Amino acid sequence: MSENRERNNYDDLPLVLNVADIQRIMGISRMSAYELVHTPGFPAVRSGRLIKISKKAFFDWMEKGDLAA
Repeated sequence: MSENRERNNYDDLPLVLNVADIQRIMGISRMSAYELVHTPGFPAVRSGRLIKISKKAFFDWMEKGDLAA
């Protein structure tokens, strides 16, 4: 799947998202996306410099309305 391809459907998203995916999904700036993934309670997993987010955990988090930042 092309990295630049617009993903308009939940099923088209990869199982594991990255910060750029979060940025596109939410329609926010890159800086805002990084601030968001560093927010306590946000479902991100860090491995060194990599930040990965489970698609299911992200949408569960969104559904709960934990958008306070």
